Amino acid sequence: MNRYASIRECPEYVGIETARGWEQMEKTRDCYGLRDTTVIIGEDGKSVSLTAWEPVLRLRICWRQEISEPVKVLGDHWERGYGDLEWRGVVPERVLPWYVLVSDAADVHCWGVKTGGNAFCSFRFEAKRLTLEIDVRCGGEGVMLNGKSLLAAEIVEFFSSERPYLAAKMFCQRLCAQPRMPEGPVYGGNDWYSAYGNNSSALILEHSRMIADWAGDNAVRPYMVVDDGWEICHSGLPGYNGGPWGMSNRNFPEGMASLADKMKKIGVRPGLWFRPLLNAGKVPASWKLQRPDGERYLDPSVDGVLELVSEDMKRFSDWGFELVKHDYSTYDIFGCWGMNMGSELTCDGWHFSREDLTTAQIIKQFYQALRDAGKGLTIIGCNTVGHLAAGIFDIQRCGDDTSGRKWEVTRKMGPNTLAFRMPQHETFFAVDGDCVGLTRNVPWEKNRQWLDLLAQSGTPLFVSVEAAAIGKEQERALREAFKHAGSFQIPGEPLDWCWNTCPSTWLLNGQKVEFDW
Repeated sequence: MNRYASIRECPEYVGIETARGWEQMEKTRDCYGLRDTTVIIGEDGKSVSLTAWEPVLRLRICWRQEISEPVKVLGDHWERGYGDLEWRGVVPERVLPWYVLVSDAADVHCWGVKTGGNAFCSFRFEAKRLTLEIDVRCGGEGVMLNGKSLLAAEIVEFFSSERPYLAAKMFCQRLCAQPRMPEGPVYGGNDWYSAYGNNSSALILEHSRMIADWAGDNAVRPYMVVDDGWEICHSGLPGYNGGPWGMSNRNFPEGMASLADKMKKIGVRPGLWFRPLLNAGKVPASWKLQRPDGERYLDPSVDGVLELVSEDMKRFSDWGFELVKHDYSTYDIFGCWGMNMGSELTCDGWHFSREDLTTAQIIKQFYQALRDAGKGLTIIGCNTVGHLAAGIFDIQRCGDDTSGRKWEVTRKMGPNTLAFRMPQHETFFAVDGDCVGLTRNVPWEKNRQWLDLLAQSGTPLFVSVEAAAIGKEQERALREAFKHAGSFQIPGEPLDWCWNTCPSTWLLNGQKVEFDW
């Protein structure tokens, strides 16, 4: 019989990583100590606090357990999923960011940290122990608390005899005290997977007319999102998709405020994409991250940078846009994509301007600045850290890009990340499975299924449309999809997710639906 770890029990090991390497801390009556550093594990093990005078990189806490019968294990991702989320057996070296769920023949056992925390936390699940690693670094170096106390993590332990999906949903509710959701259904268009940056005001208005027509007389009006390609430097600097964000390029001659006004008159709600931490405008050198890979990206720990991105958000609202999708910030901060972070997250040897704050604290501060400046905006975080964005952003892109060019990319990134992030839908934020790329390059019989799943899943639905790929059959399907997506839907449930990484059997609005991906 399995005997699972319990955070209420005394850990078998508490360690700290500093410039000296990993060292075990000594237990005293009410804390763990080493030199002038102390770790306090609160009552019932539910909180972990750190006080230190020397720079600290990570904490590690291990609890004993005995796993002798078959189990399946599920974790999360640091940011978006990459088509690789799955229930697996025991893999000791597997990094399980934010939480771990373990399913056996009878129950589901869960351990995780609450959203909005002050550190990047991950678990390791082994037959003999459960390990929690708490990364409190500032960039790639130890945080300098200078004697201050840091609430490093709040741990949640939960078990349920419900089926794994329902248990996961209930567990996520316990991790996030104040989720944030859009005011109503979110659906419409986004030009990226049909234009791939070769957009223009004329194209956006054409798409707006199609989207408005397919939405018919829906009370909730659709969005039309202007994606990457509108920014002033897009046509002037090859391969560059950053700011400044104060004006559009020559493909948008009337300016963005005029475009937003025209879109509203057509009957869509205007949305806009931007990359906040890449900006070629003239800023002080001290505003740039001092990473080994070059001084290119803005440092979100600098007050001036937070003021700059806040001004951008306010400008978009003043132009008349109602939704902002911000992108790339996790890559710009860490220098790598989530699928490559592992337990290291980023390269060594660099820190933010504010060395007294952890990376997690700095990212939360950055997210909150965007939220405060965009009070009336619906905000989508793309390539953002969901566990830190919960309660701040309305919508979170749950996976890497789908495609308007290759169905295999959509099949890998779409159903997988939608299914495995569905427990976070309405418990953290609204989960966005990304667009349906309706182009001549992708078989309609496959795209039709992805369209149907998104439309009936209760999650946001965005379509990228190549006009030449739309005939009468596609129009009928889009009208039907928009009718579903524009009204209340019961959140969908993947029924075969425990053994299928690309779930094909779903419960949608009370009906069992089979897909052939």
